[in-house]
Amino acid sequence: MVERLRARDLAFLTAETVVAPRHNATVEVFEPGGAGFDHARLLELVSDRISFVPRYRQRLVEVPGRLATPVWVDDEHFDLGYHVRRSALPRPGTDDQLRELVARIVSRRLDRSRPLWEIYVVEGLAEGRFALLSKSHQALVDGVHTVDLGQLLLDSVAEPRPLEPDDWTPRSIPSALRLVAGAVRDSVTAPATFVDTVSVTTGSALRTAERASSRAKVVADALTGRRPKRRAMAGPLSQQRRVVTVETELDDYRRIREAHGGTVNDVVLATVAGGLRAWLMTRGEALGGTRHMRALVPVSVVDEELEATSLGQIAPHYVNLPVGEASPLVRLHQVSYSFQAHADTGRSVAADRIAGIAGFAPTTFHAIAARVAATEVRRGYQLSVTNVPGPQTPLYLAGARMVATYPVPPLLEDHPLAIGVTSYDGRVFYGLNADRDQLPDADLLGTCLREALDELLSTTTATRAPRGHKRTSSRRPPRGGAT
Repeated sequence: MVERLRARDLAFLTAETVVAPRHNATVEVFEPGGAGFDHARLLELVSDRISFVPRYRQRLVEVPGRLATPVWVDDEHFDLGYHVRRSALPRPGTDDQLRELVARIVSRRLDRSRPLWEIYVVEGLAEGRFALLSKSHQALVDGVHTVDLGQLLLDSVAEPRPLEPDDWTPRSIPSALRLVAGAVRDSVTAPATFVDTVSVTTGSALRTAERASSRAKVVADALTGRRPKRRAMAGPLSQQRRVVTVETELDDYRRIREAHGGTVNDVVLATVAGGLRAWLMTRGEALGGTRHMRALVPVSVVDEELEATSLGQIAPHYVNLPVGEASPLVRLHQVSYSFQAHADTGRSVAADRIAGIAGFAPTTFHAIAARVAATEVRRGYQLSVTNVPGPQTPLYLAGARMVATYPVPPLLEDHPLAIGVTSYDGRVFYGLNADRDQLPDADLLGTCLREALDELLSTTTATRAPRGHKRTSSRRPPRGGAT
């Protein structure tokens, strides 16, 4: 019996355009292990672990006449070498060259005639390092049937586990007649399947019409000389991306938290607010009319009405980032207030619980969070920010130690920037995905984020405690799970 693509997953496929590919990506940097690491070793490792995620060897097949949603079938010509790719930088490769390569790769859509994922091993980085770039479609990783492959490739010990033989054999693809018969049967026994298919198809047509109408309005405004009202951080996307990465120390966030209360997550979002403020000012944006920037921040909750994933339930949470506020301390308190209200509901999940999930769960969490951002896009937010706590001990890829991990969340139409944050092994890593044409100065935003964190750090030396908080020691606590 074949498994049908769920309507919510089909929506991610139908909403995808050439300027808005719907795949998640992660860039991880490794120090070479004692035995070395190369493309052949990655092929062996993926071949060993892929059996835990059967969906990674399946592709989608359309039902004739589109009588129902597509079905997942085993790829009878599955070619691991196609999905596990090799790339290299001119030695010694720089971080800038790596980011440029990543930006070009994430700009391209995945081939829908094959399983919807790719992994690149990028050799040639300075000091013998190499990088791993993985990308998987939003319809593939749902946290229910499939977790991100990256969650399974990393180990907590340096000694590689012995590889197990895999005797996988693809099942035969159902005939067109069988697919039609299954669609007819489902429409009778499960009419919701037919309704969902029509709903998604209709929604796709409406989105296409909306895009055409928007383009026509732009042309009309140009012909009549009218200037449309410009919003910060909005505009049509191009087909190219710009990737920015920022690495900071987790102890800095803990020091700020210890001095002023709240959580590490509050400090991260206050840093984002301060970075955006400084960046917008360098662009000449009038902050008088932009006191806040509405951000979507997916969070883990306890809610029986939400779909259960491998990481629990993940729900949207909206935060008005105070980009118009000059005081870094006031920005922090405003962000903390928003999340305190969320914590008071009793539905929130502690960060250390997420960090303790087996495997490198941040890759899966970012994938699910991107799905949440896509389903909430009509709610009118300007920016999505996903902050995921990871393990605070080293992880290894076949003996090679991971020293950095940067999420690269997908962009949605009219949203030229998305930010992902992952804490791991004592550091906090920001991954910014920006439209290359809309935000040509995205690199400057990375600098502004560092300066915003420094600005918050400078408040920890004040002799007066902020209102409502007791002043505590500013000494950095021992390394542990982010909260």
